[in-house]
Parts: sequence; structure tokens; C-alpha cells
Amino acid sequence: MRIAEQRLEKLMRRKELDAILFWGVENIRYLCGFTGSDGALIWAREGRIFLTDSRYAEQAKNEVAESSVFQYRRKIPEVSRVLKGLRGRRIGFEAGAVDFESYRRLREKLPRVSLIPLADEFSGLRAVKETEEIDRLEKAVRIAAESFKETILKARPGLRETAVAAALECRFRRKGGEKPSFDTIVASGWRAALPHGAASGKKMVRGETVVVDFGARFRGYHSDETKTLILGKPDAQTKRVYEVVRRAQEKAIRAVRPGVTGREIDAAAREIIGKAGYGKYFGHGTGHGVGLAVHEDPVISPRGKTVIEEGMVFTVEPGVYIPGWGGVRLEDMVRVTTGGCERLTYLSKEIKDNIL
Repeated sequence: MRIAEQRLEKLMRRKELDAILFWGVENIRYLCGFTGSDGALIWAREGRIFLTDSRYAEQAKNEVAESSVFQYRRKIPEVSRVLKGLRGRRIGFEAGAVDFESYRRLREKLPRVSLIPLADEFSGLRAVKETEEIDRLEKAVRIAAESFKETILKARPGLRETAVAAALECRFRRKGGEKPSFDTIVASGWRAALPHGAASGKKMVRGETVVVDFGARFRGYHSDETKTLILGKPDAQTKRVYEVVRRAQEKAIRAVRPGVTGREIDAAAREIIGKAGYGKYFGHGTGHGVGLAVHEDPVISPRGKTVIEEGMVFTVEPGVYIPGWGGVRLEDMVRVTTGGCERLTYLSKEIKDNIL
């Protein structure tokens, strides 16, 4: 039995639930295999029931495992009818995925049922990856990395950020990727100080740093990696900031092992950056889980209370962003092993390998 299934059974016993209603596409795909964009999964003591509309009825019959499959014309009335048929009194639901209007309508149609919101209870449901999931993540990483290596051969001063992003994303698809994991970030010069600086029409200039944050999706699973490139010989400040971030990343990766918390890993990176005098320029967390969603549990930040387990996959991505100057971010994906972790991403983060 998958770890997630064991956790759900324990959760139902602890909360005295008769069923759990899943609404979000990531958890639905994880639990029953459905890859479409809309549906509902009822995880009940009597068994599993999946519902979707006519667009996905045949697809669901081929994809959905270990669940009864039903087609609906109107989602909420049909889901409500099935829940009534279970005669359950306490139904948990995926609070982070059900919008308020859907919740209101479910409440209206299920007046005798207690709808129990579940949010933190699902934290970590998909965090520990199975072997098949690791294989898909590694394939997504390879697609993105090899695409990057080909694209960057043509990168040069004078080229627009959007041209680099477009070339990279085109190669993702040529190599078997479904689509980019997110809008590719290419931020050069002063724009490299924007942690989420989506590619713009700005031309890259010699002497600048260029933060490239990219990822590809393969069979539902995402990769996420960041390289910082330097256009020409780096000056003293660029060398210093780059080296501080690189050392911070290395220390955080060395801190990864089962039993530590996300905040302890974050603190390892933050200590290096703080001591170097750049603490106020590191405003985001050090990492996040990656899988069916590009941002999922565990959280690697000062708020990261999750205890790290073997098999978890997440990013380690410290950065320094100085307004008016630019920035440096280095990001790798790691898989937690028995005594530490291993990198899934493999492109070099050494400064000498990132000077164009």
C-alpha cells in the first residue's frame, strides 16, 4: 500500500470521517491516475468513486484505477447525490481546492452532512516520492537540462530575454516535454534583482548577470532549476555575490537528511548569506517540494516545520537580489536519501562554468 493511502486511512480514523472529497487535479491524479483537468474523487470506506463530465468519460475509463467511474452533466448535483447515497454523516473535503461558491452549493445540497475542511491534514500527502515518480522527475530534469545546454550556446549580449526563453521552451517540447513547468524566468542586469522576473524585451548586456529559472514537465511531473550566467568577465562584486550564494547552497544541501526540519535547512543557507552582509537581500524561502505541482510540500523556509523524510524531493535555491545592481540565484533539486541527499539536477553551478 502506498504511503499516501496509509496516511489517508489514518486520517479518516482520527477525524472519524466516512469519506473524503478530492477536488484538486494534482491529488486526484496522484490517487487514481486521472490526467484530465476536471473531476472529483470520493475516497470512502466502501471504496473509491471518480466522477467527471462527458469530455473525459472514455479517458477516465482507461486511466482511473481501483475506482468506480461515473459521468455527470452537472458536477455539484451529481457529487452531492453520490455522497448522499453513501449515507455518511462526516465528509472531509480538500479545502484548498474547493472555491467558496462550490462549498456553498455543496452545503445547500447536503444539509444533513457535516463537511469537514481539510488543509494542513493533506500536508505531505505527496511529499515522499515513489520509484516511478522519481523516474519521471529525472526525465523532466534531463529534458530541461539538455534543452538549456543547447539554448545557451546561442546566448550572447544583444539578445532579448524573450528570445532565450522562447528557444528554451521550444526545445522542451522537441525533447518530449509536455510544456514548461512555469513561465520561464530570464532576468538580466538590474532585472536579475527581481526573483520572479519573467522574460522581457530587454536586451542582455555584457558584464551583466542573467538569472535563468526553467523547468519542463514530463508525464505530469515537473523539474525546476536555476542557473545564473555572467556575460563576460565578472567584476569583484559579481564574484563575491556569486560565491556567497554558491557556498550558501552547498551548506544547505549538506544539511539535508532525514529527521531535520525545513527551517533548519533554510537556516544553513541564511547563515552564510547573513554573515556576508547580504541577509536583507534574501527575501524568499530556500526551497519547496516538486512533483505533480511545481510548488508543493515540503516547505524549506523559516516557516518550514515539516520533518524531512527519506524519498522527499525539493529544491535548494538561495539567492541574493540587490536593487539597481542585479542578482544571483542557484537552484538544484535534491532527493533525500538514508544519510543525506543526492542532486537530481546536474548542471554545474561553479562560476567558471557559467561565464559566457
